[in-house]
Amino acid sequence: MSTTAGVLSEPGRGFAWAVAAVRRKATLARLGLGAVALHVLDDSFFQPQPGTSAGDHLVSGLVPFAVLLLVAAAYPRLRAGLRASLVAVLGLFGVVTGIEAVYYLDAGRFSGDDYTGLVAIPAGLLLIGIGAVTLWRSRRAGPSPGRRWLRRALLAAATFVLGYMLVFPFLISYVLTHSARAFVPADHVGAAHENVVFETADGLRLRGWYVPSKNGAAVIAFPGRKGTQRPARILAKHGYGVLLFDRRGEGESDGDPNAFGWGGHRDVVAAVRFLQRRPDVAHDRIGGIGLSVGGEMMLESAAKSRGLKAVVSEGAGERSVREYFDMTGNDRWLEIPTSLALTSGVALFSDKTPPESLKDLVGRIAPTPVFFIYGEHGQVGERNLNPTYYRSAREPKAIWKVPGSGHTGGINARPKQYERRVIGFFDGALLGRG
Repeated sequence: MSTTAGVLSEPGRGFAWAVAAVRRKATLARLGLGAVALHVLDDSFFQPQPGTSAGDHLVSGLVPFAVLLLVAAAYPRLRAGLRASLVAVLGLFGVVTGIEAVYYLDAGRFSGDDYTGLVAIPAGLLLIGIGAVTLWRSRRAGPSPGRRWLRRALLAAATFVLGYMLVFPFLISYVLTHSARAFVPADHVGAAHENVVFETADGLRLRGWYVPSKNGAAVIAFPGRKGTQRPARILAKHGYGVLLFDRRGEGESDGDPNAFGWGGHRDVVAAVRFLQRRPDVAHDRIGGIGLSVGGEMMLESAAKSRGLKAVVSEGAGERSVREYFDMTGNDRWLEIPTSLALTSGVALFSDKTPPESLKDLVGRIAPTPVFFIYGEHGQVGERNLNPTYYRSAREPKAIWKVPGSGHTGGINARPKQYERRVIGFFDGALLGRG
């Protein structure tokens, strides 16, 4: 009798073990999700970047937090496959959110929300592990080993493609909107300059260097104080005042970083206002030279305001999915899904909508003279789009495809021609020297 009772109780004990296992995993998953959620709140609301407030991060903070909270609440009731997929993706998100902390720790700028950022990394790895174990234990047996492994291989391939094209670009956008150069580069400008501070219309304090003008004209070299130093040396040698500064969220400046420069045209507008107040600079003799994303922000600023009287854009390319639709060639359609995922992530994590297409903006730059420069071996986007930008712009305009140059490498590939063309452009536009 007792033996029969023991046999009959086996299914009950197995069910109880399964329930206990699910509860243990649910507890661990909720701990991991909670740690990631804490960092999201800390980064967005408790300790935001200097010059920003909790109100600047409502979307980027509340949406991820709500997703983490919802998955934590519903975890035990979800089907095993969905449960595993969700915690694995959110685990990846947790690891990605911690990259910012690792970067600033290495740069010696570890502070504020970086502590919870470090905690988010092991929490994310825990979630990934839970997801992997859950998927393995919930695998189904097929009618035959061959068909079972074929199904698993196809599922793995689909997961890889989906992750590479959509999930990874979406998640990496968090890093692109939360980390930037944390230090001020060594000074190799080669000319006496002042340390300056000026404020944007949205209340951010930007810091940089200014080389006083000797000819009554000044040029903004953008972005940052690293790659812009060589053009700055050339301009200063020819008597131009030069302003180099850390854009928002970078170096010593306030604000949230954005690798694609969304909203960064406001930094250029603030820099123009700073130069307009300088006694050594004439109001109508202010130009700008932008490299890569700096060129894109220069083009947008010139299209939206009239403070800049001449613009050089070197290496401008794509900054959202909008520019991909302006590219030529059929291969762009393969890139659009990835760009759409990246653009969506940047929009979510920066609380900003994608800016207008540069193709549409450049048509509004005239009558300000604009000079497009791009490298023969530059990035695909710049090689494809700069001729399009040139065609869309109105006179006065110029374009130069630099032989042998890579991305923003014109000054290295053709130094003498670069100096002659750039200085000649500014001399004509700002000094009236033909």
